[in-house]
Amino acid sequence: MESLSGDTFDAKTGEGLSVVDFWAPWCGPCRALTPVLEQLDTETEGVGFFKVNTDEENDLAVKFNIMSIPAVFILKDGEIVDQFIGVKQKDEIAQLVAKHV
Repeated sequence: MESLSGDTFDAKTGEGLSVVDFWAPWCGPCRALTPVLEQLDTETEGVGFFKVNTDEENDLAVKFNIMSIPAVFILKDGEIVDQFIGVKQKDEIAQLVAKHV
């Protein structure tokens, strides 16, 4: 999964379907969710999987009104179409993503 910054966010998520994980290194649930998203990244074609470190990219965290992490947003052509907070099972996430393909 590619890390995004304020400079790269719009260019990477502006077209197509993207899954963006807002996380931080100190967050235990974030560390539990990362391998699940990385697996889906390798198994899901045509969907971009990205991560944003909220400690390093505070402006993006504010823009997306992040109050709790992990926070995962599904964007289609740059617009939020779905989201969830916390850890979910791989199948649940795959179903959420599939709704928007």
